[in-house]
Amino acid sequence: MTRTSFNAGWAVRPKVSLFAELSGPVAPPQPVTLPHDALIGLPRSADSAQGSHTGYFPDGTFEYSKTFEVPEDYRGKRVALEFQGVYRDAMVFVNGDFAGQRPFGYSTFNIRLDPFLKYGQTNTIRVDARVHQDSRWYSGAGIYRDTFLSVTELVHIAANGVRIATPDITAGRAVVDVATTVENEGLATATVTVGTELYDADGNLVAVGSAPVTLKAGSTAVVRQRLYVTEPKLWGVDTPHLYSARTELRDVLEVLQEDTTTFGIRSLQLDPFKGLQINGETVKLRGACIHHDNGVLGAATIARAEERRVQLLKEAGFNSIRSAHNPVSQAMLDACDKHGMLVMDETFDVWTEGKSSFDYSLSFPEWWERDVEAMVAKDFNHPSVVLYSIGNEIPETGSGLGSGWGRQIAEKIRSLDSTRYTTNGINGFVSVIADAAAMMKQAGSADDSKGVNAMMSEAGDVMGRIGASPLVSERTAESHAAVDVAGINYGDSRYVLDKELFPNRIIVGTETFPNQIDANWKLVEENPHVIGDYTWTGWDYLGEAGIGRVQYNDESEGAPSLGAPYPWLLAWCGDIDITGYRRPASYYRGTVFGLRHEPYIAVQRPQNYHREHGMGPWTWTDSISSWSWDVPAGSPVKVEVYSDADEVELLLNGSPVGRIPAGPDHRFRADFELTYEPGELVAVGYIGGAEQGRTTLRTATGDVRLAADADRTELVADHADLSYVAIEFRDAQGNLATNVEHTVTVTVEGAGVLQGLGSARPDTTETYTAASHTSFDGRLLAVVRPTTAGEITVRISADAFEPVTLTITASDADAGEAAGLREEVTALA
Repeated sequence: MTRTSFNAGWAVRPKVSLFAELSGPVAPPQPVTLPHDALIGLPRSADSAQGSHTGYFPDGTFEYSKTFEVPEDYRGKRVALEFQGVYRDAMVFVNGDFAGQRPFGYSTFNIRLDPFLKYGQTNTIRVDARVHQDSRWYSGAGIYRDTFLSVTELVHIAANGVRIATPDITAGRAVVDVATTVENEGLATATVTVGTELYDADGNLVAVGSAPVTLKAGSTAVVRQRLYVTEPKLWGVDTPHLYSARTELRDVLEVLQEDTTTFGIRSLQLDPFKGLQINGETVKLRGACIHHDNGVLGAATIARAEERRVQLLKEAGFNSIRSAHNPVSQAMLDACDKHGMLVMDETFDVWTEGKSSFDYSLSFPEWWERDVEAMVAKDFNHPSVVLYSIGNEIPETGSGLGSGWGRQIAEKIRSLDSTRYTTNGINGFVSVIADAAAMMKQAGSADDSKGVNAMMSEAGDVMGRIGASPLVSERTAESHAAVDVAGINYGDSRYVLDKELFPNRIIVGTETFPNQIDANWKLVEENPHVIGDYTWTGWDYLGEAGIGRVQYNDESEGAPSLGAPYPWLLAWCGDIDITGYRRPASYYRGTVFGLRHEPYIAVQRPQNYHREHGMGPWTWTDSISSWSWDVPAGSPVKVEVYSDADEVELLLNGSPVGRIPAGPDHRFRADFELTYEPGELVAVGYIGGAEQGRTTLRTATGDVRLAADADRTELVADHADLSYVAIEFRDAQGNLATNVEHTVTVTVEGAGVLQGLGSARPDTTETYTAASHTSFDGRLLAVVRPTTAGEITVRISADAFEPVTLTITASDADAGEAAGLREEVTALA
């Protein structure tokens, strides 16, 4: 059996009909390497069909094609192509004939190729995909996740056919249950042996077993083996120990197939008294909702991009992600396993009730079961996955018959995987949305005459009051009862209430407002039945443009709106921006979590000091950690200091500005009013009168230089690796000049390409596919992708600045290293 990457050698072009091709010239195909996003480089427009929802990107239909040689010795074997994600409505053709389809954009699916192949000849595969008013955020388009070609004997291990569970763990040993599904697609009865070897992370053999199985022609059998690992190293958030299982399928004469599966040994328990326990210890979920795009790369799910996101989220204090609102990629699951990040994997954003004109609701009744099966098959061997979410803000959750869909999904998951728990991200407001208008009037919500400020600030309060109403309690009871954990979106008002109304209910905040984390986390810590909080969002994303912006009154046109006008393209509500830098909200969250004890200084942009504005429920203040401003000395400025200390003192150039209480009784922050003066701004935290810690901001002065630093200069020359190059403007002392906005050009030569270039600016007209981009808050990010083995030269330049040159080396991995890398970056069947 062979399983190899199928990412290279593709071409893409806009899809046109056969008749259009006959009538005139069409765009020629462009060579691409998968994963690839066909949408990210297209021009945006204020007139795009879905506007701010998808970041003003257009719709489109795309055609991918690839020619490949099929050797004669493939004849008589099973040949399949695995797609880990095609957005959307994938139609697959082999040598011009229809071979399969998948409407959902986030499911892994396999296409049998052998019925269509020409052996010993050149073959062609074509994949059509489209995006058309079917998403509430930026979806990207095309073959945006990995592809793999598998060739097996007629008697073989099924796709995703090795499933490993650890049902019984003690201090001295762990039972490892290995279930291997074997298929016989031949014409005769066959007897084969399934052998399994378990290895620890150091490559030591820790358990071994084998079992014979006889299969009639056309039959399938599950071979179960109970293996025993002594003194097991348990997988956990802080100790993500991994094991691997080498499965060998052999007959009397030869080895037919070998598979390697990575897994972890860990136990899960759940109750309202101790919450979620992993290996017997209670874990509170410090959660981040994340969308699937990779910022300047668009939706392309390149493995290193997924791993980098997991690493940075973990460093920022999160221990769990919620894949909003679709199944997460295999590459990210591998990274979560490796780095100890828990996962709530989510199925759908819609069931039968659509939220966009042509979304998945049109396919849900026919396809939901197959897509649930695909998600569970993908997740089963990943110890990081602890929760399956069956939906997000589904309107059907407010009716009895609608709740039946949720029960079917939950029971389907349980039939496939009884080792994990189910939840459903229910927004009570959405569940009773038909009655919401009347309830909002009764609740006294803001009217249009109160303006932007009132409308934006009261939206979250109104949602909370309705969410805690008796009507929502009654309407959502059946939906919550269908799952193991009651997922509640923006409903912290229910946490204590439900402890009395539903004493057996376990709750997780599946989606919460970022500016309420101090109050929410207090509820999580004080209530054992509340197992965690997932903020919207941990990482900023494309689409839903401007939902987290500060909305200034002098910018609003007519009624206030959650969606921002063109050229906004980012949501601007993430703790971490699209380039990977932590925003002030992230440091505030770390303080609330008890992970940071040094004060953090955030400065509101002084040029906006006098502007009236509204703060929406997803909005953080328009602040950055900087004391470099292009405003006259003496200009008024607001400074926020986040601290768990009793008091915070602020000093400007050695002179005291003030000393203000902070800590949990004052929402972990102290706010100061002062006038801007270049120099040094210092915040000092005090506990019981003694200094706890201090933080300093310094103005960038003198000559400012262009600086660049690559996170990794040694790469593997495959389709999964990347180097992230941070580009910044700094003075001679290393202070970031956040006031510099300058166009930077990046050229890449040698064994690599520039995969993306951009800043975190939420409202730019620039693209991420060009070689030049303007800095934002003194920063840019370039992403370099290797193409072959060799040296990659990266040159960064800007007018009036000394250019910077970096050298990155891409090396071929040997066979063993390549196999290991594939296991790390993509989930094996």
